[in-house]
Formats: sequence, structure tokens, C-alpha cells
Amino acid sequence: QQTILQPIAALLFGTIGREFHSHHSFMVEYRSDGDAGLDMHTDDSDVTFNVCLGEEFQGAGLTFCGQVGAPDHRHFAYAYRHVKGRAVVHLGTKRHGADDISTGRRRNLIIWNHNQAYRSSMAYTMRMHNYQREAGPPDVRCLSYTHDRDYGQFKDHTTETSRHAYKAWCPPPAACYDTMAADARTARRGPIA
Repeated sequence: QQTILQPIAALLFGTIGREFHSHHSFMVEYRSDGDAGLDMHTDDSDVTFNVCLGEEFQGAGLTFCGQVGAPDHRHFAYAYRHVKGRAVVHLGTKRHGADDISTGRRRNLIIWNHNQAYRSSMAYTMRMHNYQREAGPPDVRCLSYTHDRDYGQFKDHTTETSRHAYKAWCPPPAACYDTMAADARTARRGPIA
């Protein structure tokens, strides 16, 4: 972590990647006959390294959107195609999701790196207090059925996605875009009818 990952993170992300004090590493696997993808989310990391360990697969890329709290948080930024042996490195606050796999199996090593000095800083503390008003309606590629209060305005809920809707919090009430429907603006956590 200290000899390889941290110097790369410092070059890419400055203060946030300047030092690492801990990490949480785990494996993910996507299969066409199992977990095919992962909903839009952010990571509980300061800097994430996502290493593709491969196997043969089609699809299962990553869709990246904006930074949490930024006006473009739910706007499409880019699509990343995994290649065996390569890593994608991003801030944990970058909204992203694993696209559904078409065929085969993809395995990745995920390394969440934590910088306690950054997490103790005023910048970290204020990041959610400084949540900016969204620039406009979300890009449908950036919607999260788990996190977005207005998901149902743009996509129909399925039985599976509706089980998660009561947890929705995004965007916070003060950060709603101007045309966000009133019912989505006032949505509270709780069971869906």
C-alpha cells in the first residue's frame, strides 16, 4: 500500500492521496448467471484501486458519473472497459456502478484506501455540508435505485429495486434541481406503497 498505491494516489489526487493509514480489500465477481452488475454508488474510501483479475467476459464495464455533492453528481462522466491485469483508480466520492455482464465471469480486487489525516480535516467534515444544488435532472445512466429519491420519475421500479427505495436520500432536500417533482423532493425514508 505504501510503496505502490499511495505514491500513485498522491500524484493523481494530491492531499487526499498524500498518505494512507489503512485499507479494506475484497474481491468481487460478476457472472451472467449470478450477480450481473452493481447499482450506482460511492465507496467508503478516499482512493479506490479496482484491479481486473480477469477471466473471459463481455460487458461488465464501469459507468462513472460526477463527484458526490457536486452539481454534476448524477451526470455521466465516462465509461470504463475492464482489461485483465489493469487497474482503474478513482476517488471514493466518484459515483459509479458496474454495468451488467453479458457473458462469462469477471473478478476484481478492490482496495479501499483510507487517509485518516484527510478524514480528520475540515475539508472532509464540510464535504456533505457543502453539498451543491444539482445542475439539472440526472442522466438515467447515473441513477441509483438504492440512493436516489427521484429514481421512480425516470425508471420503473421492479420488485427488486423497490425493496431498496425506502433508503433513498439523494439529492438532499437543499440540493434538489429546479424541476425535481414535488413528491420526490419531500420523499422520506419509509416503505413504498
